[in-house]
Amino acid sequence: MSDSVFKICGREEWRAAEAAGHYDGNADDARDGFIHLSAKEQVPGTLAKHYAGKMDLVLVEIDPDALGTALKWETSRGGALFPHLYGQLPLAAVVDVAPIEAGPDGPSS
Repeated sequence: MSDSVFKICGREEWRAAEAAGHYDGNADDARDGFIHLSAKEQVPGTLAKHYAGKMDLVLVEIDPDALGTALKWETSRGGALFPHLYGQLPLAAVVDVAPIEAGPDGPSS
């Protein structure tokens, strides 16, 4: 397995995905036409930039090999390559789901 990629989302949002059997992304994902993911080292920056002040979040760990050609690494924030998923996230690709703990400065992974 290649290094995992990650999706940050609300706990209730993830519960809905589990009930549906797949994850379609959030409003930002729908707007951009792909599901925004992060490499492990990108998670703290993604939390700070897009989830500051938000609570009840989960970190979804995903096996990138299970996504096939729907996973693309594309230039994004600061010129860094970020993983983007073009299509639904199948639950079979999920390795783990863990709560993101909130510290005094907000959520942290």
